[in-house]
Amino acid sequence: MKAFVQKNLNYFVFLILLTLLIFLKILNPAFIKSVSYLSFDLYQKVFVEKKDSEVVIIDIDEQSLGKFGQFPWNRRVFAKILDQLNIHNPKAIGFDIFFTEKDKQSPEAIIKSYGLIPSDVADIQNLKSPDDIFSEKLKESKSIIAVLGSNVPSHTNYDRKAKARFLSKGGDPKDFTYSYPHSIGSLEKLEKNVKGLGSISFLDQLDGIIRSLPLIVQFDKKIYPTMGLEMVRVGSKQKNIYVELNEVGIKRISARPYKVDSDPNGIIWIKYKKSNKDQFISAGDVYDGKFQSDFFKDKYVLIGASAQGLFDLVKTPLGVTIPGVEVHANVIENILDQSYLVRNPNTYIFELLFSIIIALLTFVLSQKIKPKYSLSIFFGNILAIIIIGFSIYKFRSELVDFSYPIFIVTLTFLTGLYFRFIEENKMALANLQKEAKLLKERELAAGVQKSLFPDISKFENFIFAKNVPARDVSGDYFDVVRSTPEEYFFTLADVSGKGVKAGMYMAKASSIFRTLTNLKFPLEKVVFGVNNELVEAKFKGMFVTAVFGKLNIKTGEMVFINAGHESILTFDEKKNYEYIKSEMPPIGIVKYFTESMVKSSTINLKDKTFVVYTDGVTEGYMKNGEELGAEGVQKIIDEMSQVTPKSIVEAIEKELNWGAEKLRDDITCMAININNTELIKKK
Repeated sequence: MKAFVQKNLNYFVFLILLTLLIFLKILNPAFIKSVSYLSFDLYQKVFVEKKDSEVVIIDIDEQSLGKFGQFPWNRRVFAKILDQLNIHNPKAIGFDIFFTEKDKQSPEAIIKSYGLIPSDVADIQNLKSPDDIFSEKLKESKSIIAVLGSNVPSHTNYDRKAKARFLSKGGDPKDFTYSYPHSIGSLEKLEKNVKGLGSISFLDQLDGIIRSLPLIVQFDKKIYPTMGLEMVRVGSKQKNIYVELNEVGIKRISARPYKVDSDPNGIIWIKYKKSNKDQFISAGDVYDGKFQSDFFKDKYVLIGASAQGLFDLVKTPLGVTIPGVEVHANVIENILDQSYLVRNPNTYIFELLFSIIIALLTFVLSQKIKPKYSLSIFFGNILAIIIIGFSIYKFRSELVDFSYPIFIVTLTFLTGLYFRFIEENKMALANLQKEAKLLKERELAAGVQKSLFPDISKFENFIFAKNVPARDVSGDYFDVVRSTPEEYFFTLADVSGKGVKAGMYMAKASSIFRTLTNLKFPLEKVVFGVNNELVEAKFKGMFVTAVFGKLNIKTGEMVFINAGHESILTFDEKKNYEYIKSEMPPIGIVKYFTESMVKSSTINLKDKTFVVYTDGVTEGYMKNGEELGAEGVQKIIDEMSQVTPKSIVEAIEKELNWGAEKLRDDITCMAININNTELIKKK
């Protein structure tokens, strides 16, 4: 059992971690909610719309404060605003304002403020108070006044009752709604004359962003509708609000003909639109009648404050701050066009199950496949989660939390990578020992190979070659054999592949070449023998591209064979370039039956230079990151003032071996020029 646990420790840790994360989601503490809100807010920011509205906001703004003075204003101001509105027949008028105290300019307030005696103010006592005038105007209009839930009693409280009549089916909504022991509202005489009382209570959010609000709420054990729902009820000329319940809680709230699906506590999530300045009109302009005649006709009118000094500003998921009254405008619009957002309880279960499945898939694959592939699957899962979330929001207006599933998947994926790292670290330590052993073997092979390269320093006046291996062991080689005082055999070859196997193959080809040239065979017979010996060697899938040659330094005549190698470069003293392409396939592939299968060419090298190189030269990277190419070789030669075999090879090697961490391929190059055939004597 202990061995089983140790072997599968990573899976046990993963299951414990996943269980903890799911348990946290079920508990849903504040910091987990904040993670979910990231996706909910992003939906609205991505799909925010700007559209026309049936709601108009009369704004208590800086301009109107400048006109009427410090707030609260004389109630006569609001009475006249109602006069102006009633003429144009709006559907409903909502006050996002409290009128909790008597008007300070009422006769009673003036007498009390100045300490006047009744005999001095008989005429004043007979004047109608601003509150009475305002109350009469409220009675004449389709008006709604705000109420607010409170945990402490207000000194102005009376036995307040909702104007809307609630009819429920399937249970008692009081068992599920948010409740407050007390309420704050306006003067009794004002509330008695309005058509509706609407709650402006928001739910507390840690970050202060208003994302949702209850459509119905309890104050002092009585149910009230939110301001938006109450305005829709009054505007639709309905007396009743219908509440449908199921075994979970509230299912649907209706003010005919509008039906709203809510969560079990009667909460809806607000879908915000872009703020529209055309929706606002200054209270001062309404007071003066400065608006078009149809501006308020059949509209829902809200009266509220945007002036900063009145402190009625709230944050929204769109990342902007708006007046609180605009939140209620959005709620009305959501109810009217059914655009409100839904947080379905079944969606919550789907999120948990989906998170478990995706986390399992991500973790298991991170343990089974290479990290670069598991990383692709991880990002693929993240993308799938985001696409599903955005699709459901776009087409169903449902809020699906993709932030927490991404958090779970990311954490489990990182856990998987950690265990994968531990496992691979163990394997790496074991491989280090093997690598150390192989390194010694490669160093030994490299040393042996270097000994195979001939010392041609005494020929460097007319033949010069150099090899720079890309790895420990090179797959390229060159050789020069002096068969007579005037005749030289040479070869430059590139073995397919790299590493020790290529080096062994190269050593085989080199030894055969030396043996046959020492026998002074014709060049064609040498190539014939090298090819057939390599075929017989049975190095599976390997072959050699090579240039073989036999040079007479006295006559300048050169016989050469290009077996599938790079084109040979020749040029004269005026640097007129010519390329000689290969006329034969690489050696070591097919067995030759007669020497006639070997095709040779002849060239006279007097006043010419002969340059041959492997593809590590033409395909090698220069310091600017570009390949050198054949044109690059020509450019190097063009820029040389003194052209010798040694200067050509060393200039090419310098251009490619500029200090990069790793060469792209072996660099091997040979140049021949017989202008100076004097042998260099060793000191």
